[in-house]
Amino acid sequence: MPPGFEVGVSTAAFQIEGAVRADGRGPSTWDDFMGQAGRIADGSNASVAADHYHRYREDVARMKELGVDSYRFSLAWPRIQPGGTGGPNRAGIQFYDRLIDELLAAGIKPMATLFHWDMPEPLQHKGGWMIRDTANRFADFALLAGEAFGDRVDKWVTINEPTTVTLNGYALGIHAPGATLMFDSLISAHHQLLGHGLAVQALRSVGVKGGIGITNVHSPVYPAKDNMKTRAYVEVFDILHNRIFADPVLLGEYPKFPFLSRKLFKPLIEVDAADLKIIAQPLDFYGLNYYMPTRIGSGGAHHDAAPDHIAHHVRSMPFHIAPWPEFPQTSFGWPIAPEFLTETLRDYGTRYKGVLPPVYITEGGASFNDIAAADGSIDDADRASYLADHLAAAFVGAPGVDLRGYYVWTLLDNWEWAAGFEQRFGLIHVNSDTQERTPKRSFHWLQKVLRARS
Repeated sequence: MPPGFEVGVSTAAFQIEGAVRADGRGPSTWDDFMGQAGRIADGSNASVAADHYHRYREDVARMKELGVDSYRFSLAWPRIQPGGTGGPNRAGIQFYDRLIDELLAAGIKPMATLFHWDMPEPLQHKGGWMIRDTANRFADFALLAGEAFGDRVDKWVTINEPTTVTLNGYALGIHAPGATLMFDSLISAHHQLLGHGLAVQALRSVGVKGGIGITNVHSPVYPAKDNMKTRAYVEVFDILHNRIFADPVLLGEYPKFPFLSRKLFKPLIEVDAADLKIIAQPLDFYGLNYYMPTRIGSGGAHHDAAPDHIAHHVRSMPFHIAPWPEFPQTSFGWPIAPEFLTETLRDYGTRYKGVLPPVYITEGGASFNDIAAADGSIDDADRASYLADHLAAAFVGAPGVDLRGYYVWTLLDNWEWAAGFEQRFGLIHVNSDTQERTPKRSFHWLQKVLRARS
């Protein structure tokens, strides 16, 4: 492990906090979504989740025991600003005050994410990220958060995975708000990026001490068959998944869209040039979430190869996400291919040479079907191997990339969005009935690695 390399753990508020009706918290778009029949795989909800709202001290103590440098968590927008407008909910501010102070007392640096998908329902009712005004409301929220926590937060992430919000939330209907707009959803991507730029300005206007960045999930894209048609689809998917989110932030422009597919990207071709100047705010770091590579095949999909399962109406598309039979899989069906993390870093070092700020892998991890032994212990050797291989792949490095750290997804078994409690990513097992926490073998392995640094 390189000297000074930062290791942390990541979580998201809606997935672990619970207490959805406590202390003035307002409803989020995910509260509404999880209440709709058939939306969540196991029919569960996040009303309690891992009960982190009440057990945060115990969870911070576990982080200290683990020995991580930093904790990436998200601020629940509906907990701080229940209606998405107006002044702050003092109880919400006080909860995060307590959490941040507890982290600092434990010697753990706080990394706060402003938006990890839980938009206040009143804003979603007005159109959510499909309307421009939401970007302004997000900047207002950033201002509130910066004023409240800017003296103590070490790093700020504005938005987590705008790719996933756009594709799963507004295009495919897999995540909240459940819209199936396909390519018409792309304006939501632009409004998220605009909100990011405005949030950066808001945080800097109140003089936050911590560095500021954004995080997106990057997946390197390859053809299932090396022919002209499939390579053309690979280019379209790479733009759709990766470049329309990274290029405006790092280069100040959207990518050049292939001539035959320009009409699909019309919402992004017609944007105001002034918006791009706001989006391309100088950043202190860039966050990459890496889980897997993507393989594209020609023709419609005939199976559920995509993450979170492909939506039925996508089967009419002229290309599909193809499987990787040569790689082992996680319980989610995601290929385990750490060598593509190295390729991802090389890709970013080449594409954004000279403009790429320091990089953090802000999420990396895997779900497995963890089985408790008779004594209650959980031998998740596969997760420990996954993390060892991906850390090693990150340490290979890439020209033009100043890699500063890696954050494991995730600290606790959580409520995994549309998968409910079916997918477990945690270093710590959580019994969803009793809330008992049990560190897994991967926890103890990482603990030994981190202790060995000194």
